[in-house]
Amino acid sequence: MRKIAVENPIVEIDGDEMTRIIWHFIKDKLILPYLDLQIDYYDLSIENRDKTDDKVTIDAAYAIKKHGVGIKCATITPDEARVAEFGLKSMYKSPNGTIRNILDGTVFREPIVCKNVPRLVPNWTQPICIGRHAYGDQYRATDFVTQGKGRLSISFIPDDGGPTQSYEVHHFDGDGVAMAMFNTDDSIAGFARSCFNVALDRGWPLYLSTKNTILKKYDGRFKDIFADIYEREYKKNFAIKGIIYEHKLIDDMVASALKWNGAFVWACKNYDGDVQSDTVAQGFGSLGLMTSTLVTPDGKIMEAEAAHGTVTRHYRLHQQGQKTSTNPIASIFAWTRGLAFRGKLDGNGRLIHFCELLEKVCVDTVESGRMTKDLAACIYGEELGDEHYLSTEDFLQVLQHNLEQSLA
Repeated sequence: MRKIAVENPIVEIDGDEMTRIIWHFIKDKLILPYLDLQIDYYDLSIENRDKTDDKVTIDAAYAIKKHGVGIKCATITPDEARVAEFGLKSMYKSPNGTIRNILDGTVFREPIVCKNVPRLVPNWTQPICIGRHAYGDQYRATDFVTQGKGRLSISFIPDDGGPTQSYEVHHFDGDGVAMAMFNTDDSIAGFARSCFNVALDRGWPLYLSTKNTILKKYDGRFKDIFADIYEREYKKNFAIKGIIYEHKLIDDMVASALKWNGAFVWACKNYDGDVQSDTVAQGFGSLGLMTSTLVTPDGKIMEAEAAHGTVTRHYRLHQQGQKTSTNPIASIFAWTRGLAFRGKLDGNGRLIHFCELLEKVCVDTVESGRMTKDLAACIYGEELGDEHYLSTEDFLQVLQHNLEQSLA
């Protein structure tokens, strides 16, 4: 086929270990033979991050801001053992967190549904898209241990010299723990707009879950900001699409999600989104079948990645020359979701169609019975045998062959 011309560049962010091995096959065999594509490349391997004192991560984030689309391989977030393993100068922060903070976006995770992969929640027949407000709350909280008897208070002192707001939190009779957390109106509003835009794009209803009956001021602020933005900016377009927005208590939302069939966007506060995205992934059968996209409030910037790690255990086997059976589908969908967004920004219908076709090839291949070991284990359980799955390389070759057939 004639290569599809892609007018504007994308930012490619390379990663680590087994996902890096798979990443290069995907790019060289499933993407570049079919697309005339400009790539602004950044190497976020742990070695290069250390070499640049992690400046390469910041550079990659600003490149995504410039070009509008980033496509990211899984990367290592080092702990003490990794610092020792690689002789790192520092225990660098999560690259995802750094990029997220610079782009100021919301993380959306959505399963890739294959009919023959058993679901722990059988009635989930359509995807559920989790929008996680990945800012503030417990993840930027100040927490500490209190010792002995004493009073705990909290104060807000305005910079403009206005009156101080002070509250007594608790009078301790003995040792305990305490925490103070925060969020901002700007961040909550950005979260809201990202969620409304994704719901409109999918044509699915949007639900925000909080516990505003208990946290009347804190969670109530989320509820009020979402409601105000919806009424002023999105209600008309939601009506045109025939979809709704609704706020629900988190416990009611969890129960409803288990009963419903899917096809909705669930806006979660930071901690809730962290938990529920993994719940949804396992409920649909496999974390290896999960997409992850970071979308900015204006809907003009996206970063797409796989929702799993670098598959260290398989990489160790690969280093020893042993065959592995690593699932590449989430990494492929990082490419397709990012490139489809490039197509949407550029009005490039051929590019969007190619991405949809490659995604269909992945799903159809698994549904035909050809898959990696992780998915085969979900299907066959204790009866799993070597005949039920393909190696990493063989599965990627099958996908390449099936893509060629589909394009022909």
